[in-house]
Amino acid sequence: MSADPADFSYSVVIPVYNSQDVVGRTIDAVLEVFESAGLRHQVVLVNDGSRDGSWDVISARATQSPHVVALDLLRNYGQHHANVAGMREATGDYVITLDDDLQNPPDQALLLIEKAMEGHDVVFGRFDRKQARGYRRLGSRAISMINRRVFDQPPGLAVSNFRILRRDVVERICGSRTAHPYITGQALMFSSDPADVLVRHDPRPVGTSNYGLRRIASLVLTILFSYSVFPLRLAAGIGFAVAAGSFLLGLFYLVRALFVDSSVPGWTTIAVLLALMNGFVIMLLSMLGEYVVRTLNAVSAVNTYHVARRVSS
Repeated sequence: MSADPADFSYSVVIPVYNSQDVVGRTIDAVLEVFESAGLRHQVVLVNDGSRDGSWDVISARATQSPHVVALDLLRNYGQHHANVAGMREATGDYVITLDDDLQNPPDQALLLIEKAMEGHDVVFGRFDRKQARGYRRLGSRAISMINRRVFDQPPGLAVSNFRILRRDVVERICGSRTAHPYITGQALMFSSDPADVLVRHDPRPVGTSNYGLRRIASLVLTILFSYSVFPLRLAAGIGFAVAAGSFLLGLFYLVRALFVDSSVPGWTTIAVLLALMNGFVIMLLSMLGEYVVRTLNAVSAVNTYHVARRVSS
């Protein structure tokens, strides 16, 4: 039996970056949707080091509406850090994250809520048709493949930045000791019953996306090096392969020296020792690297961003 959405409160977290021309419309649309539905709500806007007038827009809205809180980060830390900052400010029983450019239509958040009322602790928006450039769709597929390998994303489950998270999942994410937050992966890690629901994805009404190839590549590297030992184990595998090849090469030169005279005295000994030692050094460096990354994950600081200003009515 589904729960009643009116029994809960909702915080909508919106990272803001260089979107002064559209973020005001986004705020108005979110407030209209939740007020029309009669749901208790809070909108947390996090300015992630915008270089335009985005902060002026969201801080003005925060002084005008009791439902809006605006945070201004010290500099640009990235979308996932901004989401964490917003989650720590959020007070709702459920937290919804969406983009600042109206590509995640606020009215579709009601579909996320409806699905969450069935008992799911995380619900992702599954876009019917994503309005994005080809390279972004390819990047999304690559990240999805990594999610399935690293975070055990269930087969058939679609993930996106448009999602709703129950309070207990939010608290686990906020308490996670990592210097490189990745909300989608952490939501998969810290949930027991994730689901998705079909939602609409609209074209961006103003400007172009700030998420280019460089940011996608940076996200892929963050996932691989912060949440997976795959690169290190790949390096270790290559190290062992090189060591095995070096051993066989050394054995070949040793046998050759025993049965065929060498034209350069001592060359065989040097070649064998170099081959063996270089192979072992590669193996040792690979294994040490795995220990280093585990240590770094254990001692990473919780506060990976700084809030310069907070505005609310």
